Parts: sequence; C-alpha cells; structure tokens
Amino acid sequence: MKLPELRIGHLVAKVPIIQGGMAIRLSTARLASAVAEEGGIGLIAASGMALDELRHEIRLARSLTKGIIGINAMVAARQFADLVKTAIDEGIDLVVAGAGFSRDMFGLGKESGTPIVPIVSSVKLAKISEMLGAAAVVVEGKEAGGHLGTDKSMKEIVPEISKAVNIPVIGAGGVIFGRDIVEAIRLGASGVQMGTRFAASIESNAGPALKQFYLKAKPEDVVLIKSPVGLPGRAVKNPFAEKILEGAAPTPQTCDACLKHCEKNFCIIKALIRAQQGDVESGLVFTGEYIHKIDEILSVKEIFARLIKEAEQID
Repeated sequence: MKLPELRIGHLVAKVPIIQGGMAIRLSTARLASAVAEEGGIGLIAASGMALDELRHEIRLARSLTKGIIGINAMVAARQFADLVKTAIDEGIDLVVAGAGFSRDMFGLGKESGTPIVPIVSSVKLAKISEMLGAAAVVVEGKEAGGHLGTDKSMKEIVPEISKAVNIPVIGAGGVIFGRDIVEAIRLGASGVQMGTRFAASIESNAGPALKQFYLKAKPEDVVLIKSPVGLPGRAVKNPFAEKILEGAAPTPQTCDACLKHCEKNFCIIKALIRAQQGDVESGLVFTGEYIHKIDEILSVKEIFARLIKEAEQID
C-alpha cells in the first residue's frame, strides 16, 4: 500500500504519521523536527516545560524544518491553558491534548485557526470533540504507552469511531511496523500516531541508559501503574514501578502543584524526569505494550524509510 497523505484542517502531511508527544522532554525540537522533515507531523511534549522553554523548543524546531510541528500537552497539567496559548502565540501548527479533556481549548484554537486534536478512547468523546470543533481525533487504544483512557484495543475502537465522526481519525497504540499502519488505515483511520518507536530513536531526547533499557524490555516487563493524574499508566517494570504497584512509592515531600488534581501517591513529573535523564532504577519509564518488538535504535530517517517500504510491500 502506498501510504496516503494525512489532512488535518488546512495541514497536509505527506506521510500519515504523527510522532507521539512524550513527556517529560523525550519529544523535544530535535525529534519533532526530524519527523516533520520526513513528511510526518512532529510533536513537542509541552507538559513539564516552563513557558520560555516551550518557546525556545518551538523556535528551534522551526529553524530545523519547514515541516509540520505541533505540541502535545496534558489537560491534567495546571499550566495546560498557558502552554496552549504560548504555543499558539508562537504559531504552532496544531495542538494535541491528552490525559483529560478540556472544552476550553477548542475556543483557543478557533480564535487563532489552530487545529485542536484531542486524544479520545470512546465514540462519545469523539462525537463531543467533533461538535466542539476538533480538527481530528487521536483514537488511543489500550496498547498505547503512558496514560490510558480505555482497556479496549485500538483495533476495536478505531472502526467504531471512524463510522461515528466525519473528521480524520488517527489510530494510536501498538503501531510499530508498516503493516500496523496499513491495518489501522484499513480499519478506517486516516493515519497513525506512534510514540514508542520514536522514543527509541537516535533523535529522541531520552538518556542513553533509557534507550538501552527499552531494548532489554520483554513482554512480561510491561505493567499498568496507578498515576497521580487519576488514570492508569503503562510502564516498564523496574524497582520504582514495583514500589508503585506495592503502594510503597515515596510520596512527595514538597509539591509544585503541577497537576490540577493529584492523588499524591508519588510525584509523576520528577519520576518521568529521572527516567528521561537515564535513571532507570528510580525513574518512571512509560512505554507502549509492544516495546519488546523494538530491538535497535534507529534514526528517524531510517524509521520512516522502513515504515514506508514495509507498507508498500503489502497489497
């Protein structure tokens, strides 16, 4: 199959791939611009960034590519609205929003003409999103990494949602190879979002120790933890994840109030930062369900070349 273009509002991506916005600081300008340069849509993970840092990353990405650059931000973050406004002020191409749902963000997008793309996991939320003005929806199944909104497979919910709405549907969760992209498109998706494959790329901002940790992961190492955000999260089992599962993770001694609502069972921002910096013992390593299928760290250019070739080999 020759992969089709992906149209979201006025944007046209030559390759129907959105790179997942992986926080904290896994998806920065270097990764997002590399993806955009290959014809996909690159996302900067805004959650956990100061506003000036986000401005810097957007400007840096713009200096590296003329391709499509967006941000991903957690609705659960207290700074969510400020991050979105800052990105829009910087002329960001689109906003992808997950880990919660905000009606207000559609107004921000309408004022500036910026496409707003919520991450959803149900027909109901997809239809509400369309009604409120979403330019597209990312439909995320249980196979995805990080915060999850469903225990259903992407293969189950993409067909349901694609029949229920008239905006582009982007399949997310478990997409590693070209055949996965073809399958998602045949199920009704207009494109896919891929996180884990790009987390384990040369351009990913993950520390070297974290990238090597990804390559060692086995299927039985992938677990669901309870996030302070109030959602389940998919992670690789390590000493810190085991403590979370046992209810023995260290609770925050000081709180930066980074979330609108926090269950305070541990500090997720600091745990994700530790992992990003390469501390795979006491950091929280978010991952997709199929991390074990990745056995080498590749450049974004090579990842795209392989995905396109794999897809083209399928009738």
